[in-house]
Amino acid sequence: METRAAKRRADAAGLARNKSPKRKRVVLGELPNFSNLTDPRALNKNTRVKRSVAGKDSLPLVDSELDDAKLKVKKAVDDGDAKPGIDANLDDPQSSEPYVSDIYSYLRKMEMDPKRRPLPDYLEKVQKDVTANMRGVLVDWLVEVAEEYKLLSDTLYLSVSYIDRFLSTNQVGRQRLQLLGVSSMFIASKYEEISPPHVEEFCYITDNTYAKAEVVEMEAAILKSLRFEMGNPTVKTFLRRFVGFASDDNLQFEFLGCYLAELSLLDYNCIKSLPSLVAASVIFLARFIIHPNVHPWDLALQKCSGYKSSELKECVLIIHDLYLARRGGSLQAIREKYKQHKFKYVAMLPSPPEIPISYFEEE
Repeated sequence: METRAAKRRADAAGLARNKSPKRKRVVLGELPNFSNLTDPRALNKNTRVKRSVAGKDSLPLVDSELDDAKLKVKKAVDDGDAKPGIDANLDDPQSSEPYVSDIYSYLRKMEMDPKRRPLPDYLEKVQKDVTANMRGVLVDWLVEVAEEYKLLSDTLYLSVSYIDRFLSTNQVGRQRLQLLGVSSMFIASKYEEISPPHVEEFCYITDNTYAKAEVVEMEAAILKSLRFEMGNPTVKTFLRRFVGFASDDNLQFEFLGCYLAELSLLDYNCIKSLPSLVAASVIFLARFIIHPNVHPWDLALQKCSGYKSSELKECVLIIHDLYLARRGGSLQAIREKYKQHKFKYVAMLPSPPEIPISYFEEE
């Protein structure tokens, strides 16, 4: 005779059989793709969503659509309609047209925004105690600080941008210039870094010349002066795009471009040029240094950057003088940094002393 307990178990088992199975938990990688929400690369072949109803065809595979897109871009490159390089990166949707063109246009507008630009002659118009040489010494020292704390190059460029923008509207005595430098890097590191150094570390790097309260006070003054407009394009921003057009996965060329771009930070005269123009000048000079007998500029680079070779002349000559130590020869931090093996000793590459004038003439 069936006991009550056994009957209850049997009834429960029958009820469970009649219930629909519980919905399976889905990890993010298995979610179906929506073009405006997810990256197609997140859906690999092992996580494609298929229809499980018997007798029905599988749902269209997202990967096949991505493959079609890749083939179209590749065909455009092969046919000469698109330039191989950063815009033809088939694995990165945000590195292909039309996205990159829209982003680049936005950055070009942003770099010209007066709120994000320093005065080209602030040392003459605003400052009374700070000189171009003092500024160069400060920037060179900040390169050492960035190396010491293993900060991103973007942090260094933003720091210098904050310094120039602050000095454009605020008089600073020479005894507080270093305080401005570490406070600017403190802000930039919090903006760019995953784990920025603490304020005490920036005090320590100045041999405790400044107290924590002074750094925090200067930080507040900088932010107020910048009106909290902290994210602006730098030379590094544009250099990333131009390198993809100018060279095909050449590490030496890339490091040389980084070296020349950092040298440009040392010279007060480069402030008058837009970051995109400085980046284009860096590419021009890097190509000249590596292949001095070949014209360093072509129509593809002109179209990509938006600059003719004649427009780059002044900036190229300044950076070339920096490279040959005819300017800022006493500032050694950047030069020593790029003499290392990890940067392929690009600071030691020879360069002709003069750039042919014909390279700056329109063809």
